[in-house]
Amino acid sequence: MSDCIISVEHVFKSVSDSTGTLDILRDIDFRLSQRETVAIVGASGSGKSTLLSIIAGLDVPSRGTVHLAGQDLFAIDEDARAALRAQKMGFVFQSFQLLGNLTALENVMLPLELANRRDARQAATEMLARVGLSQRLGHYPRVLSGGEQQRVALARAFVVQPAVLLADEPTGSLDFATGETVMELMFDLNRELGTTLVLVTHDKAIAARCQRRITIEAGRIAPEEDGL
Repeated sequence: MSDCIISVEHVFKSVSDSTGTLDILRDIDFRLSQRETVAIVGASGSGKSTLLSIIAGLDVPSRGTVHLAGQDLFAIDEDARAALRAQKMGFVFQSFQLLGNLTALENVMLPLELANRRDARQAATEMLARVGLSQRLGHYPRVLSGGEQQRVALARAFVVQPAVLLADEPTGSLDFATGETVMELMFDLNRELGTTLVLVTHDKAIAARCQRRITIEAGRIAPEEDGL
């Protein structure tokens, strides 16, 4: 796959405690193309969020590896992985993960400032306008609605124009109508910026909007998804 952006290669994840060993992921193997939209689905406890953490290089597999834009994530140290994440990845979480002591504008500026972007304020202002929050630049998260907070989180994720956006239940804390608005924005930005979108979701309607679905059952890719 010449335009492969993510390659998950025979990934296993096990954890051990006094009661024995628990196998969370077993031989997960697939490739994702640039600009692709993919839903990772499965029952609670199937290993979806663990897989997303490993794709991000936030968790380390017991066996196997992940390549991001050709770089083996687990052949480099934690600092180098963090630098690669900052350059190539954006994140959206169910719980928004905004910094409460920063305004909407400052939250979106933060990843740009960490990358030493001189145009951080302008780029953040433009992205917040893109998600419909021009009138909320100086507002703190505590005075924003859940939908507004998630739109700030989307702006923060997309402002760096990441190659990959990873989203873990991005509408899980929102009502149906607000969740629909947020998903429309996410797919619009995916198309506009050419970002590969990887969603963990329980929502069948959201999964159906993605080009591909990868179903995890008991730590394995379900048979109907083999060969993807």
